Amino acid sequence: EEIQRETAYPDGKVEKILKNGCHLIFFPNGTWKKVGSDGKTVTITFFNGDVKQIMPDQTVIYYYADAKTTHTTYSDGLEVLQFSNGQIEKHYPDGKKEITFPDQTIRNLFTDGQEESIFPDGTIVRVQRDGSKTIEFNNGQRELHTSQFKRREYPDGTVKTVYMNGQQETKYGSGRVRVKDKDGNIIMDTKL
Repeated sequence: EEIQRETAYPDGKVEKILKNGCHLIFFPNGTWKKVGSDGKTVTITFFNGDVKQIMPDQTVIYYYADAKTTHTTYSDGLEVLQFSNGQIEKHYPDGKKEITFPDQTIRNLFTDGQEESIFPDGTIVRVQRDGSKTIEFNNGQRELHTSQFKRREYPDGTVKTVYMNGQQETKYGSGRVRVKDKDGNIIMDTKL
């Protein structure tokens, strides 16, 4: 672009005003700033390679050169971090976080302490504040883990529970109940 005016300051800073209305400011340390002709779009390229862009809607995009990471802050408060390995984190104004990992697993961290992970195969894991966990598998099976037991529910209505003392209880869809002790010995079986 053609330069309309150029000013050199005693501190070493040089300002160039282009005919298209853009302002370029060069600092002695190698950092430079471009203010668009609209006066609202600003790009700062730092001496270390970092780049900060301020858009007309006040969205701020900061690229960290060393980490190859982009941090975008939107005017509504949403922050999005994009890492070089493909991981993307969204930090919402209400405190919720959503992380998409390179393998496309999505983890949601809620403000009340609950977590939810959605895996590429469709499996969903939900962790409550008390540490209990629910796992929903893509084959229709469901698991519940608490401090007292682990329970798996099958689509046919069968429910198998393993208690912390090792005792197992299986309730079949037919109504049959079988209980085994910690060593696998059957201590009750109601065959119908």
